[in-house]
Amino acid sequence: MMTKQLESPLFESLASQYDMLILQNQDSTKTYRTEAMEAFRKLGFPSVKNEEWRFTNILPVVKTNYELPATTTVDAEQINKAQELISNTYSKLFAEDEVYRLVLINGVFVTSLSRLPEQQGVHLCEIKEATEQAAFQEHFGKILNIKDNAFAALNSAMYQDGVFISVEQNVIVEKPIHIIKVILAEQAMMQQSRDLFVVGKSAALNVVESYLTDIAQPVFLNAAAEVVLAENATFNHYDIQKSDANLRIIQRTEAAQKKHSNYSNYTFTLPGASFVRNNLALHLNDDEVQSHLYGLYLTADSQLVDNHTEVHHKMPRGESNQLYKGIVMDKSKAVFNGKIFVYEDAQKTNAFQQSNNVLFSEQATVNAKPQLEIFADDVKCSHGTTIGQLNKEALFYLKSRGIGETQAKQLMVKAFAFDVAEKIQIPALRSYVEGLIETEMESR
Repeated sequence: MMTKQLESPLFESLASQYDMLILQNQDSTKTYRTEAMEAFRKLGFPSVKNEEWRFTNILPVVKTNYELPATTTVDAEQINKAQELISNTYSKLFAEDEVYRLVLINGVFVTSLSRLPEQQGVHLCEIKEATEQAAFQEHFGKILNIKDNAFAALNSAMYQDGVFISVEQNVIVEKPIHIIKVILAEQAMMQQSRDLFVVGKSAALNVVESYLTDIAQPVFLNAAAEVVLAENATFNHYDIQKSDANLRIIQRTEAAQKKHSNYSNYTFTLPGASFVRNNLALHLNDDEVQSHLYGLYLTADSQLVDNHTEVHHKMPRGESNQLYKGIVMDKSKAVFNGKIFVYEDAQKTNAFQQSNNVLFSEQATVNAKPQLEIFADDVKCSHGTTIGQLNKEALFYLKSRGIGETQAKQLMVKAFAFDVAEKIQIPALRSYVEGLIETEMESR
């Protein structure tokens, strides 16, 4: 009999660490954590025999015995190191007056490095400090699917840090909020980060998330986020994934939307983390809802990057667009699995999905699987995928005009990636991402 669970000593280690963690937890989330741990024990780590993980072997991730962070404080040396990393990495990204900044070091909120909004109607704090807030009590744990997702269940049982942001009705947050998650570690560590974003009726929020790392041993980041959009709310959500090769990332984001709301997710993955699995699930729970998913992954070395998306159209006249593009180099591997579900009541749905990939090496691998499940008859839905190499005729044309082969390839890659990068609504961030792509291609 084939098993869909992967045997790993880490499983029992985490169960033991959970027993210690739950003894220290006495807030309103204790029952939820207990239910989540029961779900994780039942599900276990998925093997490649699990259809959702068929192309992504997590054994290299879970064979390490990670420890949870031992402290909930940071010292001056860590703060100085984080400040140095931020200055070296983001000095040219945003001017100080263009963005708010929220800095966490190993999950600990550091006020001295942060610039927070003082705008009325914007509530921001660590997730563990939000348990008594009305928005937290109404929405936390209500969206994330823990019954079928082992890592979401594990996060729900054992999360120790994260961010809570709530924006009240009619409040337009004046500047983007840049959440910088700094990870400093000298030993193998597992960090469980949990975020909750609640955007009220006719409110608007822009969030940019990124990681900075200085780690000597493997670090496993198991992250989860819940997003709530009330009627006519707008949320632009950017995720810049560039970090150390010792970092392994599995994260799940689930969003629930009401009428006339607009959720846009932009995920950019660049060479760095050896293992990246992005799970994104959107629930269009009302009519006339819009969702936009844009992804660009530039993979190198032996990196594995896996993007899984789910868009659930549940009510009429919803619109969703998915555009993912990949540039796959060296011995790296990319996976894209996109699903669109159109429920019986979701008449007049308009859903589009496209995945395009360029292989930069004969040893690179792409597995793409777009899927549609439609149970309504008055809809416009399409999906497609392409996998190929750079156009040899176009390359020859550029070379015949006196452009060197390396520069010609860089120009073609930039043109290929432009469709995704141009979607970024923040000009400074768009220039920054384009610069990262150019820098990576110049080094090849």
